[in-house]
Parts: sequence; structure tokens; C-alpha cells
Amino acid sequence: MTSLRARAVTGGILWAVAIIVLGLAGLSSYLTSQTQARFVEVLETRHAQAVVAVSNNSSSTQDLVRAIGDLAYQVPNSGQYWQVESDEGAIFASPSLVEARLPRPRSQNQGFIRREIAGPGEQGLLAISQWVTVKDGSMWHVQVASSLESFEEEQVILRNTLLTAFAFVSFVGVLGALTQVAVVLQPLNKLRQDVSGRWEQEDGLEVESYPIEVAPLVNDINTLMERNRDIMRRSRRQAADLAHAIKTPSAIMRNELENLDLGGAEVQEAIDALDRLDAQLKRSFARMRADGTDATVGVATDVDTSLGRMQRAFTALARNEGKSFSAAYEQNLRVRMDQSDFEEVMGNLLDNAMKWSASEVRLEASEAADGKIKITIADDGPGIPKEEITKATQSGQRLDTSMPGTGLGLAIAHDLVHAYGGKILLSKDEKLGGLAIHMRLPFASAKRAD
Repeated sequence: MTSLRARAVTGGILWAVAIIVLGLAGLSSYLTSQTQARFVEVLETRHAQAVVAVSNNSSSTQDLVRAIGDLAYQVPNSGQYWQVESDEGAIFASPSLVEARLPRPRSQNQGFIRREIAGPGEQGLLAISQWVTVKDGSMWHVQVASSLESFEEEQVILRNTLLTAFAFVSFVGVLGALTQVAVVLQPLNKLRQDVSGRWEQEDGLEVESYPIEVAPLVNDINTLMERNRDIMRRSRRQAADLAHAIKTPSAIMRNELENLDLGGAEVQEAIDALDRLDAQLKRSFARMRADGTDATVGVATDVDTSLGRMQRAFTALARNEGKSFSAAYEQNLRVRMDQSDFEEVMGNLLDNAMKWSASEVRLEASEAADGKIKITIADDGPGIPKEEITKATQSGQRLDTSMPGTGLGLAIAHDLVHAYGGKILLSKDEKLGGLAIHMRLPFASAKRAD
């Protein structure tokens, strides 16, 4: 999906390029016409000077050459030429023509004649000629010419100058467009960042801090966020109420089955079935509580506080069973997860590790390089074969019926962790040789402020 920034920048650049190209073409055409007009104007001025010189010095050819005394006419093949021819055929020319001569128009038209002709060495010339009648009644053909090469060179210089200027203008324009886009989209970037961090705040977004064009959208987002929070609160409350409502009948049934069992009745299958039912309900209620929580409500749990309680409880449990339990975790870490859900996950996983371990269980928690909270639980038990790992986290079936339990501890932990946007992976621990459970959980403000 194309971003607004890409669209604005692309549209601005295309529009700027179109304007610059049209401006360059128009300005180039205008300056070319102005340069050509100036070129012709200079040539007409030179022709007027030659006409005046002929009118005043027609009786003396030496005076005529001296009267048209521009230095450019003295340099051979300089590109500036004049030629005067009487009606009797006498020709006088500028020294710059050397031995060459300019072609004469066939007609004796009294008006200006402007044309392009070939000069010395096939040099392209623009010539202006005119038949002039002097005081003594004689007619003279006065012709001046200027090389077109100088005009073309001037045009090349002009085009290069224009291209350089417009390249600079284009660079400044694109830079200005990018700056303008960045300034215009800054409120949207701020809105994106604020919405991304909405999990850390319950008071919504500040509408006054946004432009009036964005304010309605911010209001709608605040309304939607609050509505979602309310829906999730009611959903979690209903799940808790339902769990509480089912817990009492389940406890009564369990109590009756235990009484029957004490009386010698064969009710173990019924007890196992009730255990599985309780575990499945517990898993479903956990899903209902956690579903969408990390995306709608700003929840956070102090990792060291919860793990401190876990450490004390499982240290005592391990001592009673003749095993060892160690925990190492960084201080001031906060995980974006409801405290009861976090402690339920940790309790299930540590209980499984303690149950299956031979003698040792280790717990480690730290902040990973990507900012996530990394928690590892390892034991020295038999572990889980690779082909059974997926089954352990998803099916909820008991992999070994020799141990008591429902087989849903890992599945419940897996559901809760994924519901909060985390990940849970199982592998063989390299140090202890048993099962290693690796969790990566989303952080809340990275670290708690003391």
C-alpha cells in the first residue's frame, strides 16, 4: 500500500518537473528570441553605419574603407564582413573577406533584404543588404554579414546556463517539497506514534495537540479505543463470572466423587474426566481473558515482583522434594501482560518443570537486544522429543500418563503468551539436558521508573 508520504512526494516531484520543464522551454524560447533580436539589431546597426559611410564617402574608396573602420573588419575571416558594390560593378570589401566576396541579390530592391548566405570557407552568415542612392545619383549596394557561429555559441552558453540554473532550482524545489511533506505529515506521524503507545495510557489522545483537520480522526480513535476497552473489560468480567459460576458445581461434583471413592466405588475415570473438563474450561477462560488484551488495554506487570513470589514458593517446594530451584532476573522489568495471566503462565510452566525435573530447575529473565522480555525455564528432566513439541503446546493431551495432571499446562501457557503478542519455544537445554522453555514477551515502557 502506497503511503501518503510517497504519494505526496511523488506528486510534488512530478508536478515540479512538469512546471520546470514548461518553464525551461518557455524561458529558453523567450531568451532565444531575444538573443536573435539583439543579434539582428547589432547587424542592422552595422549596416546603417555602412550606409552612412557610403553616402558620405562614395567619391573616395580610401575614405570609404577608413570610414567603416571597425577592428572586427580588419581580421581575416573574423566572421564580421561588409561589401559595397556600385551600379557600375566596382566592388569594395572589408579586409576580413580577404579574397572572398559576398553574393549579391539579383534584384535592385530598395528595401532591406535579410538572408542567410555562405561566407568564406562555407561559413554560415546572416546578411543584410540594401541598394542606396547617394547624393550624386549613383546607386550602391551595401551589404554587411555576421557569422551565425557566434550566435549559436551564445545559444549553447545560454542553454547550459539555463540548465544549470534550473537544475539548482529543481534541487531546491525537491528539497522544499520533501520538507513541506514532512511538515504537513508531522501530525499524522505523531498520531501514529501516539496510537502505537496507547497501551501505556488509559486517558486517550489529546485532541488539542493536533491540527483541526486531524482532530475529528483523533476523536474517533479515542471513542473507538474507549469502546474497545469497555468491551474487553466486560468480556473479561463475564469470563471471570462464568468461571466462578462453574467452579462451585465442579467442586461439589469433585467432593461427591471423592466420597464415593473413599466408599470403594470405581470413580477414578470420572475424576480424571472432571480434571480434564476443569483444565479445558480453565484454558478456554484464559483465552477469553487474554484475547485482545494487549491490543486494547494498557496493562503491565512488574516482572521482578511476580517472579520474587514465584521464587519463594518454588524454592520451598523444591526443598521439600529434595530438588534445587534457582532464579536470576533483572530488576525493574515490566511486561505488557495482565499480572494474573503472567503468574498463571509462570506457575504452570514452573510446576511442569518441577514435576518432570530430576533434581534441578532454573529460571532466568532479562531484557533482550530487541527490547522484548526474555524468560527461560530449564530443567534436567527427560525433555520432550522434537516430534511431540507441537502436540504439547497445542493439543493439550498428556504425553506421559505415568505422571499426574491434565497435560494442558503448556497449552494454556502457549495460548496466553500468544494472546499478548509474545512467543514461546521449546527445545533441549544444553546445560541441564532437559526441557528448555524460551519466552519472548512484549515489554511495557521497557523498564519501570523507580
